Amino acid sequence: MSSRRAGTRAVTAGQADLFAAPQTPAAPTPKPAPPAAPTLPPLPAVAPELWERLGYSRFRARFHLGMKERAYLDQRGLPEVMAHAADFVATRLAPAQPDKDGRQTPWRGHPVFIAQHATGTCCRGCIAKWHAMPAGQKLNVHQQAYILAVIQEWLRREDRRPAPIPAPRPAPR
Repeated sequence: MSSRRAGTRAVTAGQADLFAAPQTPAAPTPKPAPPAAPTLPPLPAVAPELWERLGYSRFRARFHLGMKERAYLDQRGLPEVMAHAADFVATRLAPAQPDKDGRQTPWRGHPVFIAQHATGTCCRGCIAKWHAMPAGQKLNVHQQAYILAVIQEWLRREDRRPAPIPAPRPAPR
């Protein structure tokens, strides 16, 4: 038989005492500042002939930043977006045999993805075709810097374009 009175129960170690004096909450710790976007090395110049060649491609010329991608670029800034681009290029394009080559770049969701499709830097096959960098070989630092320069220049050109006007929505019935 138990020596406890009926109606009482033992307080577990993890349970707070409801009748204890209130403790003053600790001062909230301030959020650490977001890390500054890493600075990229100086990028090489892009030949104007590339933009002319890309302009002749109806497929490449149809890519433009949408409102969400423009807002992302405005909110984060070009240096941070280019840091993302450097990571994407290093992990998805630089290896000699990238995983899911030809399908590693999504069609939307980030300004860099759209820029990659617009500039022919989305997969190793497009890079070989548009930028004369052979597939099957690891991209060196200079080739990666060139790809980043192309993406950056396209993003700057897109930023100078007028913002897209949202299509009017039909009135509800």
